[in-house]
Amino acid sequence: MTSASFTPGRVARLSILGLGALVFLAPYIFMVSTAGKAQSDIFTSSLSLIPQQWFYVQNFAKALSRVSMGRLLMNGVVVCALILVFQVVIAIPCAYAMAKLKFRAARALMVLVMLGLLVPIHATALPLYVAFDRAGALNSYVALVAPFTISVFGIFLFLQFFRAMPDDLIHAARLDGMSEPGIIARVIVPNAWPAVTAFSIFSVVAHWNDLYWPLIVVSNQAYATPPLGLLYFRAAEAGDDYGALMAATLIITFPLVAAFLLAQKRFVEGITMTGLKG
Repeated sequence: MTSASFTPGRVARLSILGLGALVFLAPYIFMVSTAGKAQSDIFTSSLSLIPQQWFYVQNFAKALSRVSMGRLLMNGVVVCALILVFQVVIAIPCAYAMAKLKFRAARALMVLVMLGLLVPIHATALPLYVAFDRAGALNSYVALVAPFTISVFGIFLFLQFFRAMPDDLIHAARLDGMSEPGIIARVIVPNAWPAVTAFSIFSVVAHWNDLYWPLIVVSNQAYATPPLGLLYFRAAEAGDDYGALMAATLIITFPLVAAFLLAQKRFVEGITMTGLKG
């Protein structure tokens, strides 16, 4: 790179981006540092990122032994996978109908989707809890998955993506004798993978990190999700072994980091093509 490339504007932009990256990475850096410290090293008056005594092995051993970490991760995978499958299966046909089919209720449905984006889970938590309690569905995957099977955000994201698809592609499929479900399965879905990947990242991150709803409907550790498992872990440690707690947090957050790095290219592509970029 030549010296001409380092213009004042470019240097300023890179500096701002670097500072922003450091701010966002600071909690993770602190977590990695704390996971390798002894208890006496964590509560010293001097703040040092480099542990004076390396306790990574001991802290990770505690994290894996004091809590059923494998069970927590498996519950997280099952819940996130089921939610994602239901959301995609429901959102794609809905978005396709609103984007490519002409019917009277299209505008009303669009208004309902926009209004649905404004309703948080906290507003519906109490009636949903009462319903699951009366149905005897608490402490189950049904209670963890069912409230999130319909994603208005997913419908909105796919709607923006499908609107950009050429109508000639749909018309050609209809001339070939394809039904609407066939068009969705053989034309829409194969061309929608960037949007599916982008939505998958949003969905998995949101529900993997969700603590509010599992804390309400789960009291049996056999169905605990990763964030809820951290609460059990901290209670088991009487809230004082932060080195082991940070080690457990690293184990739980690693799958998300790995998934995002693997899908980063398609994620950026999907966000760009759906028009949701900042």
